[in-house]
Amino acid sequence: MLNTRWMALALCFFLMGLSSQGVFAQLPDFTGLVERNSAAVVNISTSQKVNATEPQLPDGIEIPEGTPFDDFFRRFFGEGGGGQPSEVKSLGSGFIVSEDGYVLTNHHVVKDADEIVVRLQDRRELVAKVVGSDKRSDIALLKIDANHLPVVKMGSADKLKVGEWVLAIGSPFGFDHSVTAGIVSAKGRSLPSDNYVPFIQTDVAINPGNSGGPLFNLDGEVVGVNSQIYSRTGGFMGLSFAIPIEVAMQVVEQLKTQGRVSRGWLGVQVQDVTRELAESFGMKKPQGALVSRVLEKSPAEAAGIQVGDVIIEFNGQEVNDSPSLPPMVGMAKVGETATIKVIRHGSTRELKVKIGSLPEDEGTMLGSEEAPGARTFDRLGLSVSNLTAEQREQMEIPRHGVLVQAVNPGPAYDAGIRRGDVILRIQDQVIKDVNHFNEVVKSLPKGKSIAVLVQRRGGSSFLALKLKD
Repeated sequence: MLNTRWMALALCFFLMGLSSQGVFAQLPDFTGLVERNSAAVVNISTSQKVNATEPQLPDGIEIPEGTPFDDFFRRFFGEGGGGQPSEVKSLGSGFIVSEDGYVLTNHHVVKDADEIVVRLQDRRELVAKVVGSDKRSDIALLKIDANHLPVVKMGSADKLKVGEWVLAIGSPFGFDHSVTAGIVSAKGRSLPSDNYVPFIQTDVAINPGNSGGPLFNLDGEVVGVNSQIYSRTGGFMGLSFAIPIEVAMQVVEQLKTQGRVSRGWLGVQVQDVTRELAESFGMKKPQGALVSRVLEKSPAEAAGIQVGDVIIEFNGQEVNDSPSLPPMVGMAKVGETATIKVIRHGSTRELKVKIGSLPEDEGTMLGSEEAPGARTFDRLGLSVSNLTAEQREQMEIPRHGVLVQAVNPGPAYDAGIRRGDVILRIQDQVIKDVNHFNEVVKSLPKGKSIAVLVQRRGGSSFLALKLKD
C-alpha cells in the first residue's frame, strides 16, 4: 500500500513537471526578432527655440514636481530663463521604411521642431527634413540623406488578434533601443482627440520617448506605430495605443505623393445608440451610429441621409457603434461612391453616397442668449422660448427648434437636457416653435423612452427621456 502511494505521488509530480514545461515552452523568445529589426529603429531628437519659463514637455505629458524623474526631465527638455529665448529638446523614436532614407514617426514628435536629428544604431547622426506631417493621424514622414539602410518588414494590423503577443522597440526617456513586450488588449479603440484612427490597445510598456517607434508581431512585422499612453502621472500605467500600420502607410503614401492627406467625409454627426434610444426607435438591441446632425450641402444630405437614421453598415463593413464609423469613412477614397445601410423608422434602407473631402475645420462654436416669451411645461420641467433671428444666425439653425431657458427637476433634467440647449426634434416630430413643442409634449406617452434631439455648443445628440407612469 505504501509503495502504491509513493508511486502515485511520483506520477503526480511528473505530470506537474510536464505541464509546467508545456507552459514555459509556449512563452515566446524575442531575441531573434530584436536582432533582426533593431538596426531599422532610430532615435529622434528635436530642438526648438522658445520663449518659456517652464520646461516644455511633449503634448499631453505632465510630470509632477518631486518625482524621481523630475530632474531628469528638466535636463532633457530644458528650463526657461526669465522669458529669454531658450533651446528646448525633446526625444522620440522612429523606424526606417525604405533603404533610401525615409523614416516614419509621430507628428507630435517633430511638431514645431527647428532641427531634427536621427540617430542610427551604428551611432551615425543625420539631420532629417520633414517630407510631410499629419496631425489627425499623428503620423510624420522624414527623409535623411543615406542609402542602403536596414528597413522593417510591414505586417497587417487587421490580422492581429486580441491576446496576441506584440513587442515594441524605442527610446523611452532617451534609453536607445529599449525592448518591451505585452499583448494586444483591444482593437479599434477610438480616443476623444483622434476620431479617424482605430487604435490598437496594448499593455506593452510605452513611456515618453517611445512615441513613433514600431510595434511588432511575433513574425517580426510592423503592425503599428506607438503613439499614445493613458496616464495620470506621465508614465506607463498599462494602457498604450498604437496606430495601425495600414492607416500609417496610407498617410505616408499621400504625404510622399501630394504633401498632405485627404480623408473621406460624409458630413454627419453621430452618437452611440443606448438601450433607451434603441427602444425609442423600435430597435431590438443597441447597434450602429445614430445620426444626430446632417450638415448642409454635405455628401450625406445629397445622399438623403436623415437625422435619426442609424448607420449599421458602411461599404460592407459592419458599424457596431459610433466610434467605428469615422475611421471607415476617413479611409474611403474621396470621390468614390459608398454603400450605406441605415435603419429608418424600424426598417432597413440602402443608400448610395459620393464621398467628399474632409474640410480642414469641422468645428462650429455656438452660443445661446436669454430671450423673452419663455413658457414652463410642468410635465417635463422645462422653460423654453422661440429663437430670435440673431440666435439662429449665430447657432446656424435656419429654422425650427426651441431654446431651453431653464430646467427644473423632472424627466428633462434626468435625461440630460440643460439650459442653453436647443430642442430640435422629439421622436419623429421636428419642433417648429414653442406652440408646436407644447402640443408634442402634451401627447407624449408615459413609461416609454422618447428620443429628444438637442443641439449644444455646435454639436447635436439624441437624449432618451421617459415620463413616469
